[in-house]
Amino acid sequence: MQRYFIEPAQFGEKTVTITGDDAKHIGRVMRSKPGDKLIVSDGESRDALAAIIAIDPQEVTAEIIETLEPSGEPWFRVTVAQSLPKGDKMETVIQKCTEIGAASFLPFLSERTVVQYDGKKEEKRTARWRKIAKEAAEQAHRSRVPAVDSPVSWRELLKGLSAYDLVCLCYEKEHGQQLRDVLKPFVGKHPAGQPCSIAVIVGPEGGLSENEVSEAEAAGAVSIGLGRRILRTETAAMAALTCIMYESGEMGGM
Repeated sequence: MQRYFIEPAQFGEKTVTITGDDAKHIGRVMRSKPGDKLIVSDGESRDALAAIIAIDPQEVTAEIIETLEPSGEPWFRVTVAQSLPKGDKMETVIQKCTEIGAASFLPFLSERTVVQYDGKKEEKRTARWRKIAKEAAEQAHRSRVPAVDSPVSWRELLKGLSAYDLVCLCYEKEHGQQLRDVLKPFVGKHPAGQPCSIAVIVGPEGGLSENEVSEAEAAGAVSIGLGRRILRTETAAMAALTCIMYESGEMGGM
C-alpha cells in the first residue's frame, strides 16, 4: 500500500488532504479511485490508514479509517555526513541511506572535495535531494522524512560534532577500531524512547587528509575501518549505516 507524507495542517480529525505532485501521482500514475486505501503520515507523530473519497488533478481527499502506530524508525538516529561527491552520487547516497534508515543528511566540503560549490545553484540542488529523501521514505514506509541540510564547511561540521552521542569517521587507513566494538557501549544503554544519535562522516573520492582526520578526532570523532577492501565514497555510508542498523537489531542483529 502506498504511503504519502503531508503537512501537519493537511491532517484533519476525520479527513486528510493530499495536494501537489502526490495528488497527481495518485490520480494519473496510480489511477486510484474513490474507495482505494492509502497510508498518510505528517512526518512527525501521526500515521493513518485512509480511504479516498474525492479525486481531482490538484487535490485528493481521503477519510481516516484508522490511526496507525508510527513505525519504520530506527532507535539509532544516524546522520550521514557526506563530503560532496561527483556527479549524481549524492542522490544515490540519500536515496539508499533513507531506505536503510538514516535520520538526516549533512553534506559538507572538505580539502579534497572535487565538486565546485555554487551557492546560487545549491538551493535548487538541495530541494531535489529533499524530494529524493521524501520519495525514498515513502517507498520504504518510513514514518519520518530524513532532513537534508544545505552543505556546510569542514569547520562548521566539526563545530557540530559535540551534539552527537557518537561520531564515527570512516577512514580507509584505520585498522584498529572495529565498528562493532565502537557501538557496543551504546546498544541498549539509552532510556526507553530516547534514541541514540550517531554521526557517520564519509570523505570524498580522494579521501580525507591526515590533517582533517586529526582534527575530527580532536573534536570527538572515532576513526573506524569498514573491512579490508577500499569502498567508494557512495558505498561507504551505505555500508556503515547497514552495519549500525544490524548491530542495533534493526536488521536481525544483536
